[in-house]
Amino acid sequence: MIIVAKTKKTNAVRIVEQAGLPCREAYYEYDESDLSGTHAAEAMGEDPECVFKTLVARGERTGINVFCIPVCCELDLKKAARAAGDKNIELIAVKELLGLTGYIRGGCSPVGMKKKYPTYFEESCQLFEEIAVSAGERGHQMLLNPMALAELVQAKMADLIV
Repeated sequence: MIIVAKTKKTNAVRIVEQAGLPCREAYYEYDESDLSGTHAAEAMGEDPECVFKTLVARGERTGINVFCIPVCCELDLKKAARAAGDKNIELIAVKELLGLTGYIRGGCSPVGMKKKYPTYFEESCQLFEEIAVSAGERGHQMLLNPMALAELVQAKMADLIV
């Protein structure tokens, strides 16, 4: 089933706007059977290297951490653990996502989570004037400057991908 995103302002978009960051919104039809970030990039006509997915992981010592990486890439768990200052890190189960972040799979944004978690952006984001991240719901993306976004969510830059 293909669904078109709503057109209301999400909490993530409101936070970005309240911070005074220039932001464009993009809506696209999403498919419940394909919530991949590459589908989102393709549906928006964007380069998958500048569309970022938000992954949530649990560190052995550090607890919950957030990682934003290009949708065409895979998170390297050893690099992620190193960036977080942990020995081991594992992605959380999808069933935990809503309770921890307030977001569902396919609509998880680094902006506006229930709690403030340590956040890390793949350093390649610095190569782009604008990147896309989820606006907090499926089929809705925000496009904004990666350095301004990183500053807003207090993210650190790191080499995170395989």
